[in-house]
Amino acid sequence: MNSQTILIKFILFYFIFWGLQAQEKNQKTSTKASNVPILEKEFELKSLDISHKIWVYLPPNYEKSSKKFPVIYMHDGQNLFDDATSYIGEWGIDETLNDVFQKTGKGFIVVGIENSGAKRIDEYTPFKNEKYGGGKGTLYIDFIINEVKPYIDANFRTKTNAKNTAIIGSSLGGLISFYGGLKYPKVFGKIGALSTSFWFSDEIYGFAKEKGNQKNLKIYFLVGGKEGEMMVPDTEKMVKTLSEIGFPSKKMKLKIVPEGKHNEAFWKSEFLETLNFLFKL
Repeated sequence: MNSQTILIKFILFYFIFWGLQAQEKNQKTSTKASNVPILEKEFELKSLDISHKIWVYLPPNYEKSSKKFPVIYMHDGQNLFDDATSYIGEWGIDETLNDVFQKTGKGFIVVGIENSGAKRIDEYTPFKNEKYGGGKGTLYIDFIINEVKPYIDANFRTKTNAKNTAIIGSSLGGLISFYGGLKYPKVFGKIGALSTSFWFSDEIYGFAKEKGNQKNLKIYFLVGGKEGEMMVPDTEKMVKTLSEIGFPSKKMKLKIVPEGKHNEAFWKSEFLETLNFLFKL
């Protein structure tokens, strides 16, 4: 069994795990910071018969300030803030951004959309895979744009323009972030594509050739050397594809971490650098 097959099996197990996890009460201790509320309102993606809970990280000074803040939309919300709801560890987004605020005074709002468990693969993939299915990603991105973002902008003090709106994810979450940012650059001006599953469908390269000649987008690619034999070449291929059609080199960065593995610990360790490139902390 080669390393790429192992990676695919890991990702598919991830889908199954979330389907089972949603049915069980997690007994781990919560590590969520007090400035991360979970919205009472659940958001329905009616065309896929899915309901999403949403976590919202708010800057430490949010209640005492009248300022507006940039917004980062992220996926797999269960993994972002709380070890008690995470798969194999949280990203620690709240602790990282609280520290950024203390050191720089810069604040962000992070919207963490919970994945849908068994239907995660449908929502996070823009094109079908002959073996694994999927391909409903456009519905999911449109759901964020038409349902989630208007609610967030209406109920929180956000900077609503593309320059101040990012979409970031890992694995298939990186794939749907990359797709969503290229499809709607007037909504998302910054993309964090971490350990992106470009292997899922070669159609993503044709889509990038068609939509990737953007002048105002910023894209940060991250990939680890221990994520499977094709992860680094696939990501390098995408960077080359964008470069060849004129995507500005200064607005795109690829970081390859030789020891990086396909897990939350890796993405947690690299989140601050991702943010620094996209927003210049």
